[in-house]
Amino acid sequence: MKILARQLTLDLYNCETNRLGNVDTIKDTLKNVIGSEPRLVSEVIDAGHCSIIGAFAQGHIALHVYRELRYVAVDIFTCTESDEPEALAKTLRQFFRPDKIKSTFLKRGDFGLEREIKPKIKVRVAPLRRVKNAGAKVVKKLVRRDK
Repeated sequence: MKILARQLTLDLYNCETNRLGNVDTIKDTLKNVIGSEPRLVSEVIDAGHCSIIGAFAQGHIALHVYRELRYVAVDIFTCTESDEPEALAKTLRQFFRPDKIKSTFLKRGDFGLEREIKPKIKVRVAPLRRVKNAGAKVVKKLVRRDK
């Protein structure tokens, strides 16, 4: 089976709040990791939601940042089988520092016309910093009960 492209989607939950507010910092991070000069467009949809879309030689990326929800939705599309969207995803995880990640990987391309089209999909959900946050959550709940 010939693969024409790869697509990786990320749902980043409970991101660090201070990483979600500055669109220019997010755009600078994307420019640094993509390497070639991407064409980036950003749009502030409302006070708590912005989108950033970037096109580069090997594909494109789209981010929707929801500051109040501490959530970032990411779509990364690369145009060849040898491209690795995982490197860009790793940098975004390090930048936003989410507690939980859901990633979905798709191989896009020629799946054959004589048989039913079934793309290979791999989904992974991984909680991060679970132990670190558990203690803080217990303390918050105990404090609320005392009031």
